[in-house]
Amino acid sequence: MMNRCPFFNLCGGCKFDFSDDDYRQNKIKLLPDIDFTDEPVWGMVGSRRRADFSFDNGRFGFYKKQSKDIVDINHCVNVVPEINDVLPKIAKIPWTGRGSVLITKCENGIDIVVNSDMPFFSADFKTAVDKLPANIIRFVWNDKIVRKYAEPEIKFNDKIINYPPNAFLQPTIETEQILRDLVVKYVDNAKRVADLFCGLGNFTYATHATGFDIVGNGIKRDLFKKPLNTTQLNQYDVVIMDPPRAGAEKQSKELTKSDVKRIIYVSCNPETFVRDKQILERGEYKMNVAIPVDQFVGSTHWEIFSVFEK
Repeated sequence: MMNRCPFFNLCGGCKFDFSDDDYRQNKIKLLPDIDFTDEPVWGMVGSRRRADFSFDNGRFGFYKKQSKDIVDINHCVNVVPEINDVLPKIAKIPWTGRGSVLITKCENGIDIVVNSDMPFFSADFKTAVDKLPANIIRFVWNDKIVRKYAEPEIKFNDKIINYPPNAFLQPTIETEQILRDLVVKYVDNAKRVADLFCGLGNFTYATHATGFDIVGNGIKRDLFKKPLNTTQLNQYDVVIMDPPRAGAEKQSKELTKSDVKRIIYVSCNPETFVRDKQILERGEYKMNVAIPVDQFVGSTHWEIFSVFEK
């Protein structure tokens, strides 16, 4: 039995009560009707290293279910202890206006990024931020640094990377490692690898790939507007794709015209994954591996790891 959340059915953060005995059974029902080759990988409660909170008219927490009212939160059973340790102090800041607060546990401390409809913060707000614990190493308001003691860092295996504000990051270290290990396994020591939508390089460094992305540590390229073409794709034996929720429709169509033998597709949106899967299968790719991963415990979201070959 998992720890029951006292805010379940009050805040809108979780669809399912992960302490229920039938949690896994109910969440599996949300998986798309495709041939999965392995049992689901289940995430752990209390392992979320990043979470998006909200504030509105001085209140801080999560939005109520199907509402724009705030549920006051100073402890969440789904996040890591380091975030819970600072939540009561963050909740007491004199919040003005409304917006979101992304809190991330990095290797060397806590990073906080505020995105608000208010272009400026008050002097009282700045004073309160300055009094926050020293392990909050960076505090950003609408791209303006309010306070910084150190550059936040994350780590992929032994590779240390600077963490930019609002950058994409897998929600837990455990599931990030599982996905990285799966990618490395199915890259299978290929020498020519492209990592598309590579972000900060979770898969790039581990596979010695060439990274492509709009932002991040790869070659700057908007793969939605300008996907790699057939000539460019034919330089690679394996292509990794880990796109945002919009999926990789245009890139999938280009891949069907290429000579790439293996595609490793990591999706955070089963709906767009099914669309892109159908595109790849019409292009003579066959899905040989499909594994669901419960990265966002309690939510309706599934991650899907898959391998296509032709």
